[in-house]
Amino acid sequence: MAGYLPNDEVIRGLRLLVRDGRMSPPQYVMGTTMGLLFEQIDSQPSSLGEITLRRRRIPALGDRDIYEVKLGEEFLMSSMFVDAEVALADLGLNAVEGVQLKVVVGGLGLGYTAEAALKHERVSELLVVDALDTVIHWHQQEKVPLGKVLNADPRCRYVLGSFFDLAVSESGFDTDTPGRVFDAILLDIDHSPRALLNESNASFYNAESLGRMAAHLRPGGVFAMWSNDPPDEPFMDVLRTLFTDVDAKVVSFYNPFQNRESTNTVFLARKPLS
Repeated sequence: MAGYLPNDEVIRGLRLLVRDGRMSPPQYVMGTTMGLLFEQIDSQPSSLGEITLRRRRIPALGDRDIYEVKLGEEFLMSSMFVDAEVALADLGLNAVEGVQLKVVVGGLGLGYTAEAALKHERVSELLVVDALDTVIHWHQQEKVPLGKVLNADPRCRYVLGSFFDLAVSESGFDTDTPGRVFDAILLDIDHSPRALLNESNASFYNAESLGRMAAHLRPGGVFAMWSNDPPDEPFMDVLRTLFTDVDAKVVSFYNPFQNRESTNTVFLARKPLS
């Protein structure tokens, strides 16, 4: 999931801010009440474990609220780093020809990929698929900043369901109109094809399952996928058995926890015209 930070990197980064004098120790204590600097907004059980939405303010990093989601004890996503989520939408949609684009986003997260997709005027319809009703409700109830943006756009619709199950099904992603094809599918769920949120997702990253997903793309349509890891040649080889124009774009962004540049990857692949 884009915006992902390993637990140890979060804690190490916060400690570095304290060491450098840019933050006082009480500002980073995990799981405690810190007044305006920290708020736990909601926590609900899910099929994957307890999922928690929190808001944090780190004065050393600027006057802004940072929203973060934890799954169990793992940091799942953060609004601190959204460059790759935006790049997923921009790179994927810029590779698609045509107008009146019908787009699927797999993984709602904090809404940044969906918001970036809706900024493309050629997009006429956006389906955002997420398996966790809690995450969808956070947006519907506008507990996260981009909920208001997505709710106000008539092109955007939430779909509750497993992206991976819908991807390999005959009926596809639109539960209201089975069998539809789309111009682009933008995926941001697992940390990478090898670092999975759920081990059951492993069955998606093979030629058979990806081929079933490709059946829901129109000819010339684009599949784009975010990864926290560097470009993965074995995975790209699998994509090449099904798609053309397979590429991996490295997205760079500043990481204040490490005080250096970090990178993510966006994989791109086009369904053949015939």
